[in-house]
Amino acid sequence: MFESETAFIDENRIHTILTTAQRDIQSMPREAILHIIEKARQAQGLSLEETAILLFSEDPAVLAEIFSAAHAIKEAIYGRRLVFFAPLYLSSYCINNCLYCGYRRDNHFTRHRLSLSEIAQEVTALEAMGHKRLALECGEDPRECTMDYLEEAIATIYGVRHERGSIRRVNVNIAATTEENYRRLKAAKIGTYILFQETYHRPTYAKMHPVGPKAGYDWHTTAHHRAMRAGIDDVGLGVLFGLYDFRFEILALLQHAQELERSFGVGPHTLSVPRLRPAPGINLIDFPHLVSDHDFKRIVAILRLAVPYTGLIISTREESSLRNELLALGISQLSAGSSTDVGGYASASRASSSPQFSVEDHRSPDEMAADLCRFGYLPSFCTACYRQGRTGDRFMTLAKTGEIQNTCQPNAILTFKEYLLDYASPDVRPLGERTLQAHLEQIKNPTIRALTLERLARLEQGERDLYF
Repeated sequence: MFESETAFIDENRIHTILTTAQRDIQSMPREAILHIIEKARQAQGLSLEETAILLFSEDPAVLAEIFSAAHAIKEAIYGRRLVFFAPLYLSSYCINNCLYCGYRRDNHFTRHRLSLSEIAQEVTALEAMGHKRLALECGEDPRECTMDYLEEAIATIYGVRHERGSIRRVNVNIAATTEENYRRLKAAKIGTYILFQETYHRPTYAKMHPVGPKAGYDWHTTAHHRAMRAGIDDVGLGVLFGLYDFRFEILALLQHAQELERSFGVGPHTLSVPRLRPAPGINLIDFPHLVSDHDFKRIVAILRLAVPYTGLIISTREESSLRNELLALGISQLSAGSSTDVGGYASASRASSSPQFSVEDHRSPDEMAADLCRFGYLPSFCTACYRQGRTGDRFMTLAKTGEIQNTCQPNAILTFKEYLLDYASPDVRPLGERTLQAHLEQIKNPTIRALTLERLARLEQGERDLYF
């Protein structure tokens, strides 16, 4: 396809579907809507038309069924595992002037790019928290954040060893680039390439991105195509909810996911659901499409119904009590102990005090792990699928057949055991051990259970990085 061709985002069709759904929902029997939800419970996904109906339903009984179905689907596919990660901000230099971002060009503050030694210090601090998976973030600046710099940064991250710690997967969230640069990222052994569209609505996109390379809607929207042609088979999509009508954004996001599946045989590995937050130079009063907590919970749950096999990511943009609620509605990955400032982990004095956006959940990984255990979840630091080649269509095939449970549950148990042995506080360890025992009992395959017990014993003896 030519890079200018983004016909897969069909705005006219989206508006027609939304108008029809808003009209039809007024006379649609509850039973017909519940039938849509029951279909979704079979993990077959939803059409755009079915998704639109659920987005317009305000019936409390229907909403309760949506939430119940989202919870059931997530647990059927991913179990009660929740994967931890942390963002690592490399540079706050940016030549774009995005109206929602604290790094925008017109904001005046002391900008900074981490040196390789500073990156190593940041990674050491993150490893000391127990993190094994990072998401690299940086502003777009062709002089300050070159591909050479990113390759060196990734190599540095993978090379840092602090006590028993190591980073085993580096996901990358950088600006849209060329197919050749994506090949270089693939060669650097990145995990998932993540790029948020921010908004799929062209007029809003143009307004939000007045200058800079990110102003090119078509170049930005086709970035995942270039990444996948370059061999990166795990890509992540996302919308910044609050820039335009969330119903439109969800249908456009689904169109994008469907296009990737048509073109490459596999859709997005993850969907992120960031919501517009306060940031330097930004007044939320200027944004008329802010999303309420009520609607945000619906967004997460309906996305789980619509794309059942895709990972759903929630960040520390949201405050702790709401994040706790969202865990039951389909979330499978979450950040913990996050800083959205350059140099925010190793040295508070080095951080620029100008984060990209405000963080609302300040729980450390240890506090987060404790809360998840209390709620019956299993914290996971697993990166085995990436390192075993279970990515792209191979991962999706395993997920759709349910076979992924035979690796994900044991790997989550093993990586959480590592965390308890190496990083957990004395108060969290006994809680975590009880959680491990409860989830170990859920492994029904006797061979896999025996192998998991054997590897848990080896961890106790000092071995590390054991996985299926």
